[in-house]
Amino acid sequence: MPEVRDHLAIALDTDDLVEALRLAKAVQPWFGVAKVGLELFCAEGPDAVTALNEMGFKVFLDVKLHDIPTTVNRAARVLGALGPAYVTLHAQPGPVTLRAGVDGLAEGAAAAGVDPPVALAVTVLTSDPDAPAHILGQRVAAAVAAGCGGIVCATADVREAKQLAPRLLAVVPGIRPAGSDPNDQARPATPGAALTAGADLLVVGRAVTRADDQAAAAEAIAGEVSVAARG
Repeated sequence: MPEVRDHLAIALDTDDLVEALRLAKAVQPWFGVAKVGLELFCAEGPDAVTALNEMGFKVFLDVKLHDIPTTVNRAARVLGALGPAYVTLHAQPGPVTLRAGVDGLAEGAAAAGVDPPVALAVTVLTSDPDAPAHILGQRVAAAVAAGCGGIVCATADVREAKQLAPRLLAVVPGIRPAGSDPNDQARPATPGAALTAGADLLVVGRAVTRADDQAAAAEAIAGEVSVAARG
């Protein structure tokens, strides 16, 4: 179902493009977004984005830009021209750096004649359970001030983030079926819990990519999302 696929991003956490494309193809009936993280982008570069776009995926380029504003702006121009649908920037440096990234993405996309990606501000990593309580609000506010289109946060933070900025897209990593190994995610959540909290895009990785039957695991998660979306 298109509406289910639009809610699901598969995390292609590998350094091998052939393997990444094989995984993407296996889950494409249920996942409409493919996440290219640092591992795959460092290994394969722009080819990873191009190949997944050609397969029909929306590409989520998760590189978490974090540097001085000028460097972030210049790097974002390069990324914007590649045609991803989403690009992440760390929110920690504040609104000036985030705005530099937002502007760079738009400039790069315009120069290449493609749609500008949605800039996603990474608020608090899902592997960090000890961030001070006030940090989320500060970083959501920075994302709004900078003109970001969305944020990345844990399920536990979605309700507060949506109260502060209801128009921002909420992207939630660390999605796991009930009872599965959380691995290095300190704040995982089930697909149903994330959607109920208000998440817009769920990022799923090892729960599918390391499953014995990846297609069956993808279908099961999509089924839970479908139920939650109807409810």
